[in-house]
Amino acid sequence: MHALEERGIPVINSPRAIERTVDKLWTSALLERAGLPVPETVVCDDPDEALAAFRALGDVIVKPLFGSMGLGMVRVTTEEMAFRVFRTLETIRGVYYLQRAIDHEGCDVRAFVVGDRVVGAIERRAAGWRTNIARGGEARAITPSGPWAELALRAARAVGADYAGVDLLPAPDGTVYVVEVNGIPGWRGLQQATSSDVAAAIVDHCLARAAAR
Repeated sequence: MHALEERGIPVINSPRAIERTVDKLWTSALLERAGLPVPETVVCDDPDEALAAFRALGDVIVKPLFGSMGLGMVRVTTEEMAFRVFRTLETIRGVYYLQRAIDHEGCDVRAFVVGDRVVGAIERRAAGWRTNIARGGEARAITPSGPWAELALRAARAVGADYAGVDLLPAPDGTVYVVEVNGIPGWRGLQQATSSDVAAAIVDHCLARAAAR
């Protein structure tokens, strides 16, 4: 994709945007720099440092640095569990990416951004803490309020994505956290729950970009 871009061919999303969004640490850093609310995050490469971070944060989600659809994520709530998880990661020379767990009652929002608008959004619900549709979560269409839509747009802009799936997580204190920006998002779950034509919105955006060149 870099080679295409160097030849002057528009690539959407850009290779740089995709690189930013597949790396959770990079994404989190860009979101925080943009002033967006993200869960407290610690990244380290030592199991003892990871254990110290768990003790400081209390209840954490341990995520792979790269990945999607909730794969490889573990919620760690006890020191015994933390010790086992971190030692397992040590054997595969994994990076420890820990985020403070946000109580959200099994509900979050995936907003789909194309260009400068949110073309569709779903509320995802699940019995546990993982709400991903790929992991069994159920979806219903919603119209995000102005502040929620603005958060999604700002998150996509922060990583330089033309289109993105932005996950928003409401906390009991009213804070809405940005927990993921997916630069290569699927939209089957959203398409099944809403009347939004996501593919058409992306095509229209591509045509508008091409016409503006």
